[in-house]
Amino acid sequence: MIGAAVEAGRAAHAVYRGEFAVERKADGSPVTAADHAAQAIILQRLGQASRVPVIAEEEVAAGRVPAIGDEFFLVDPLDGTKEFIQRRGEFTVNIALIRAGAPVLGVVYAPVNASLYLGNVEATSAFRSTQRTDSDEPSPRQPIRVRPVPASGLTAVVSRSHATPETDAYLAHYTVADRVSIGSSLKFCLVAAGEADLYPRLGPTMEWDTAAGHAVLAAAGGSVLAAGGVPLRYGKPGFRNSFFVASGSLNPLPLAA
Repeated sequence: MIGAAVEAGRAAHAVYRGEFAVERKADGSPVTAADHAAQAIILQRLGQASRVPVIAEEEVAAGRVPAIGDEFFLVDPLDGTKEFIQRRGEFTVNIALIRAGAPVLGVVYAPVNASLYLGNVEATSAFRSTQRTDSDEPSPRQPIRVRPVPASGLTAVVSRSHATPETDAYLAHYTVADRVSIGSSLKFCLVAAGEADLYPRLGPTMEWDTAAGHAVLAAAGGSVLAAGGVPLRYGKPGFRNSFFVASGSLNPLPLAA
């Protein structure tokens, strides 16, 4: 999973540094050559290593959805396409392994800032390292863990491209000392690394958007809860998520069921 994510990130970064066209999928969302190049690499690498079925965003968009059982991969070859197009650099490659409806392994790679996040939920171990796209040598892995909420107030992370009034209303229940807007699954990773405390998402997402970041956060001691305070699950019909709240050590206010 790590090798696939890094190789895919390099391919996406190469497109990012040049000129590229933006196309529109049937649902109106943007897609670029980077999405397709990264996905092809991941599908090849995972297919060589395992017979576990892979649910990947652009494959689903093309109508190619394999049957899944208890175990499957969820892949977003380029999460944060809007940030990619606007050259903000806040895009990631996401690969997660799902078992019995829950993420058990996750890899999130942000090639522009060379950040690689890893999570093994069953081992309760999460790490961060630096992996440049022009080098095969990663930096040593540094353990990451969620932090206690600061007495001065929490740091909330919100979507840069998908903010909603419902998110503002939810955050009004807390003492928020800082609010960070950032794209892609990096929001989960900031909470996992103890750089933020709360990420409410009161807007639509797909399972491949969240699974890898969810795994990293859960491995670092955090949680991702759906409406009613139950864990966010995977393998749902259509692979669509409900609203959710991701948090570190904080016990978040539940969303209405």
